[in-house]
Amino acid sequence: MSEITPQAVAGMLARVRQARPRVHCLMNSVVQKFTADGITVIGGIPSMTGSLEEVESFVGRADALTVNLGTLDAERREAIRLGVAVARGQGRPWIVDPVHCDYSPSRLAFARELIALQPTVVRGNRAEMALIGETPGILRIVTGPVDLLQLGEASVEIGNGHPFMAQVTGTGCLSGGVIAAFMAVEPDALAAAAAALTVTGVAAERAAPHARGPGTFAAAFLDALATVGDTDILHHARIRHDQPEHE
Repeated sequence: MSEITPQAVAGMLARVRQARPRVHCLMNSVVQKFTADGITVIGGIPSMTGSLEEVESFVGRADALTVNLGTLDAERREAIRLGVAVARGQGRPWIVDPVHCDYSPSRLAFARELIALQPTVVRGNRAEMALIGETPGILRIVTGPVDLLQLGEASVEIGNGHPFMAQVTGTGCLSGGVIAAFMAVEPDALAAAAAALTVTGVAAERAAPHARGPGTFAAAFLDALATVGDTDILHHARIRHDQPEHE
């Protein structure tokens, strides 16, 4: 893995904005609009349908897929299975967010079913990822005040973000969509995800001074994602690499 620098992050953001990748989202119905807005303002093109009659066609036109288990029912499970099959068949990058798998045994079983299909990324909080366990060959992201990304022996920590993000439902789902957009233009999944989380974290830091609280932060965050640029990233990115030790 080459070092992920602020310059590389800025370059990937420019590629997303130029390529305008299509990202299909099978996710929490509570946060669909916020996630779609986030993907749009960063430069991507979102689609959100979970219809069993349409999901295969929509995923077939997408450059990347993000799967979020937030509001899960029998029909959504089947739509996810159909969408994942198309993404795998076309060799598209896809991400699984096993939301609240620590709350429900059936949800955990479904998350493990999906992870057995080798997604590009699995992303969750500390409790969720502790239950998921090891994910050989899959980029593993443990979210928190500092996000930890691990793939094999390589790991990266992203220190950007703001506490308001934890007070607005959907910021994590939105960042999953942004990761998918970056993976559509960058084949190195670790580099793409690190860049996406850096961009969203820097945007959150830019937005916070303009917010009076979580409600106004959500709007300011979208504005900041739309306008975040090279200077912001070069001056404020907090990326730390943990290189593997060699004897």
